[in-house]
Amino acid sequence: MKTVAAFLLAVLGVNNSPPAEDIKKILASVGAEADDDRIELLLSQVKSKDIPELIAAGREKLASVPCGVAVAAAAPAAGAAAPAAETKEEKVEEKEDTDDDLGFSLFD
Repeated sequence: MKTVAAFLLAVLGVNNSPPAEDIKKILASVGAEADDDRIELLLSQVKSKDIPELIAAGREKLASVPCGVAVAAAAPAAGAAAPAAETKEEKVEEKEDTDDDLGFSLFD
């Protein structure tokens, strides 16, 4: 992912087909190691392709991926249990306050 991110930064900066050296400079500027094999693979796969079109095609593919419908249904159930948990915490805090009546403090 870091190689792809560096490539996209280079594309935004100046050039639609940045050389490997530009990608390596971007990665080096943030202290990341540059993997020459991955950079060359990426550059060979995107050579002479329109980057905005590639991004749009990727978005279309991601639109068909199911995305957490079960998680969204479970969220209200978890939200309903939260007030009960809060009341238990409040009771614990009240009990801790009564410990101060013993006449000493652990932090003094």
